[in-house]
Amino acid sequence: MEEVREERTHTHSVPEDEDGPPMLSAEALEALKDFLSDQNRNGEEEEEVALLAEDWRLSQFWYDRHTAETVAKEKIDPNVSLKLLEYDKRFEQYGGEFTFYDYNQPEQLPSSLKNAYQIIVADPPYLSKECLEKVTQTISFLVQPGNVYLLLLTGEVQKDRAAELLGLHPCGFRPQHSSKLGNEFRLFTNYDPGMRLGGWEPDQ
Repeated sequence: MEEVREERTHTHSVPEDEDGPPMLSAEALEALKDFLSDQNRNGEEEEEVALLAEDWRLSQFWYDRHTAETVAKEKIDPNVSLKLLEYDKRFEQYGGEFTFYDYNQPEQLPSSLKNAYQIIVADPPYLSKECLEKVTQTISFLVQPGNVYLLLLTGEVQKDRAAELLGLHPCGFRPQHSSKLGNEFRLFTNYDPGMRLGGWEPDQ
């Protein structure tokens, strides 16, 4: 489960010189290109190292890249503070962004997380009523009062429970996994995404 707390960022403008914007020499431009190229390569190497293999014993089935990017771009600004709630302690490599979480103890979390988040992306490990009920308790613990954005990725079989417990509606977008799973997965939201995410499916 991943939670997001929105934070304000500030930008400062710098006045341009009256004679026009400053120009770099050809040598300086080349040095800058080399530096940026090295930075990009280093970033890619770090990202590769950070990837973890699925552990099916923990009901881990990673989404494919398109699904992950679609969900991340929906409401997650790259400048906001993220918190990953996860049972698998291999994710401790992400430092302060990781918090150990066992859905069987839905509110056994640091008090600093209580009512702290406006955006929550939940991906329960199991397709059972009990699991979704306990994850719902965790969501209630985490959300800020007022307007919140909930995104739930889970199996089609949870459709009625998602509506009953969290007031969520299915979107047209269909999450896909890197590994082929027999269960059809859906993305549910508590807000109307408009034309994004395939929109809300009409009530049947």
